[in-house]
Amino acid sequence: MIQALPLVTSGAADKRGLTAEHLALACASHQGASIHVDRVNRWLGDLDLDDNALRCGPQESWDDAVRIEMIRAHQMPCRVHNNCSGKHAGFLTLAQHLGAGPEYVDPDHAVQLACRDAFETVTDMESPGYGIDGCSAPNFATTMHGMARAMGWFATAGQRSDTLSAAAARLTEAMHLHPDLVAGEGRACTRLMRASREPIALKTGAEGYFIAILPERGLGIALKTADGATRAAECAIAALLVRLNVLDPVHPDVAAFLNPSILNLDGLVTGEIKPAAGLLA
Repeated sequence: MIQALPLVTSGAADKRGLTAEHLALACASHQGASIHVDRVNRWLGDLDLDDNALRCGPQESWDDAVRIEMIRAHQMPCRVHNNCSGKHAGFLTLAQHLGAGPEYVDPDHAVQLACRDAFETVTDMESPGYGIDGCSAPNFATTMHGMARAMGWFATAGQRSDTLSAAAARLTEAMHLHPDLVAGEGRACTRLMRASREPIALKTGAEGYFIAILPERGLGIALKTADGATRAAECAIAALLVRLNVLDPVHPDVAAFLNPSILNLDGLVTGEIKPAAGLLA
């Protein structure tokens, strides 16, 4: 959602008539399901572009129905199936608005310079550098404290009236309104946002990263598991939100991540995932 800020603050989103669905996709790491792929393809069409304009690599869909259908049809994965294709459609929209070139993932491109400026503003620190993401875009480095400050800044954005804060509040609302577009069926982001007792925005990240934005409390959360395990990050974020009384621990969509059983191939329970001692207290 930090990378989507310039899409809104620049005026590109409004000029193109982007809806909350577009903005949710711009913040997404989606499944590559039909609800994602169809919308991103329409978005590209509105820009007079196609799959070839995306700079994220082709990726096999994480959605079983789409993947099986493509296998049966002998179709190869496209760039639009990439989990970050919505974000990249946002980058392309901003690039057109700025009159910039097509290589929008170049760290020196106007799009990425705008993203870096937004990133350093909301983390309240200068980024020491960047790494190249799996989707080819630069990811600017910060500390865990820096990311937590950024999420707190997003959570309190509705209390301010400046342009950047208004954009953050709009993106947060889009994520809450369209949890199915942020991730997809079965995914922790989608299921936990749906199960929440209050409007929140949740987003997973690579290597065991997870964030939460709680606008009604003005609270932001950032966590990362030391070994990079996603299943541990999902459990930890669920536990923290239960601790805050944002989630009900007995809700099936919460229990699925808070304390799931580990089954072997014969369906036998061989273990469990549970929060570390004190995380729920």
